[in-house]
Amino acid sequence: MFEADTDDFRRRILFPSEFEADYEERVLQEARAIVQRRFSGMDVLALPRTAREYLAIRLASYSEEVFACLFMTTRHQVIAFEILFRGTLTGCSVHERVVAKRALANNAAAVILVHNHPSGIAEPSEADVAITGKVREALNLMEVRLIDHFVIGGNAAVSMAERGLI
Repeated sequence: MFEADTDDFRRRILFPSEFEADYEERVLQEARAIVQRRFSGMDVLALPRTAREYLAIRLASYSEEVFACLFMTTRHQVIAFEILFRGTLTGCSVHERVVAKRALANNAAAVILVHNHPSGIAEPSEADVAITGKVREALNLMEVRLIDHFVIGGNAAVSMAERGLI
């Protein structure tokens, strides 16, 4: 018992930055698990603010750009949340065919797209608008409704639907 306490003490005192980074990552992982349990099966569209909070928390800890989908039933209950693409600090390649395949695999009737901007600026780019249109067209072929595309940057989340970009 004393030996384990000593190791923990050494880690905190001798390598505090490594300990803090490890600790923060564990806290973020636990927060994501809590959010997943809390929102699983929930009607996230009943409260748009809830969808924003859920998605912002899910993407909060990524230092690279990630693109994810929230797959939902006809009643807009969450089936699954999946990160489909990972990129770099400045961009991420997105393939509408993959989004469509995952929607079918999840038997989704509706989809919300979300991606982060590691720069902290949540403004949708022209490329964001373009890929949203391509994904919407692919999903329409399978009668899957694209509800929204959120861009997360820092503490802000911008809805492309609210901006009239979908």
